[in-house]
Amino acid sequence: MAGTIKLTLTEDEAEIIVDALDVDLEGYQDSIKDARANGHRGDVATFTEAVERISAVRAKIRGAIDS
Repeated sequence: MAGTIKLTLTEDEAEIIVDALDVDLEGYQDSIKDARANGHRGDVATFTEAVERISAVRAKIRGAIDS
């Protein structure tokens, strides 16, 4: 597992990261649809894993903002 880092952000900076992750998520979700349509199961799995990981990071940052 990768090491951890400590990072201090303002709420505005954290919101910028969440917004960027939202855009990234949308791109991967579109890629999942395209991969499914083209029968590329390996890509579907890869993009789905990316969506899950990005969603987890987004939730972590969102949780820090909301607390």
